[in-house]
Amino acid sequence: MTPFPGGIEANANATLLFSVVAAIIYALTLDMPLSLARLAVKTLAAALLAVLALLQGGPGLLVTALALCAIGDALLSRDGDKAFLGALASFLVAHMLCVALFLGSGGGIRLLLAEPWRAAIAVAMIVFSLAMLFALWHRVGPALRLPISVYIAAILAMGISALTLSHVWVIGGAVLFIASDGLLASERFLLSAISRHRVWMRYAVWVLYYAAQLGITMGFLLG
Repeated sequence: MTPFPGGIEANANATLLFSVVAAIIYALTLDMPLSLARLAVKTLAAALLAVLALLQGGPGLLVTALALCAIGDALLSRDGDKAFLGALASFLVAHMLCVALFLGSGGGIRLLLAEPWRAAIAVAMIVFSLAMLFALWHRVGPALRLPISVYIAAILAMGISALTLSHVWVIGGAVLFIASDGLLASERFLLSAISRHRVWMRYAVWVLYYAAQLGITMGFLLG
């Protein structure tokens, strides 16, 4: 059984399959040295989700946000603060596009306040974001403090705006995105270079990140 009309050979189903396969291949090569092939596979995982959204007539904001995430993936694979800031900028714009998409498609703040579980998740997101901001503020250099603060505010806004939707997959995707970014920031800035936790955290970051992208995409296309 396929999620979209037609068999596995249909364009949408084949695109989804190739995206999932690319994500799995990248996960299996996380411990290998950086190469053009690994970079291509990582970028393709999100880029193919953008193609899938385009093929299925998904919202333009979703297509653009996914494409920006693919660009962010490519930049994040490079070393140095410039590449990191470029990736941060790509994901920042992607999150702001998602905020516009979610708020335009959801039930507004009234839905968020009407159901206690939504408000509880929003409070948890706020507490987690403030804790990460406090921890990172004391560990990163002055040049990164403002960009990281703006980014945390943007992803928090994305998470809260997702709670105005009825699509559970999209809400789950937003939660996973925040968790993935939290782990990524911890692995990059808070852990020591020889910490034994770096290995499993790299895998967790990728799995949570791709699952987040997949959940948001499928939530809109199948919801």
